[in-house]
Amino acid sequence: MRKQLVIFGTGNAATVLSLLFAEEGHRILQVYGRDAQKAATLAKRCNAAGISDLAEVNMGADLYVIAVSDSAVASLAAGLQLGNRMLVHTAGSVSREVLSGSSTNYGVLYPVQSLRTERGDAPDIPFLVDANTEAGIETLKSIAKTVSTKVQQADDDQRLRLHVAAVIVSNFTNHLYALAEAYCKKEGTDFRMLLPLISEVANRIQYASPKDVQTGPAVRHDQNTIEKHLQLLQQFPELQQLYAALSNSIQNMYK
Repeated sequence: MRKQLVIFGTGNAATVLSLLFAEEGHRILQVYGRDAQKAATLAKRCNAAGISDLAEVNMGADLYVIAVSDSAVASLAAGLQLGNRMLVHTAGSVSREVLSGSSTNYGVLYPVQSLRTERGDAPDIPFLVDANTEAGIETLKSIAKTVSTKVQQADDDQRLRLHVAAVIVSNFTNHLYALAEAYCKKEGTDFRMLLPLISEVANRIQYASPKDVQTGPAVRHDQNTIEKHLQLLQQFPELQQLYAALSNSIQNMYK
């Protein structure tokens, strides 16, 4: 059974989730944003009403979703009084309890994915759900399963631990890509030549443990090659330091 939703937020997560739920047949009643124009723009895309005043929130929805930055969840929730209506946030590092003063029925709907508005279609999005009641957990599982094939329950501690891992595999990895791209530009080489390699390594861990498919000079303990690379990176001290630290970490894992 499809639900009626109110979305709080106009950024990447709010946009992708609003459009995804709308595409799967859920009705987005309203989109709230501090910037009225941004709220109206997103609302138009999912056939909803845009609002910029919390006093205008429709009290007839089945689910209220706070999809803003982690640091803004608590302050936005403080402006809501929803009685027993289901209220969730989408943050990985924020306790569900920040919503306890806004509703007696609250939880978390955390998308374990990097969401960007410029992508034309929604990526595969696993969800971690949690709520202050068993009934709430089942409700959120049911809703999440209409847009995802990967839905699990996780409490605040479990979700935070996975959020740490998500930062490592996503944010840190992307930062290494950015450093490598900058290095290639300065050294006159083509970063795009590395894209098939990036895809291949990412695809390997779909069927094998990352530990079992490690390659490179560090896992081979090829110190001669490592030293050559470190010499080349003398003009890139930050990248050189990371190279040395990561090589050392790999070697320690495969002693």
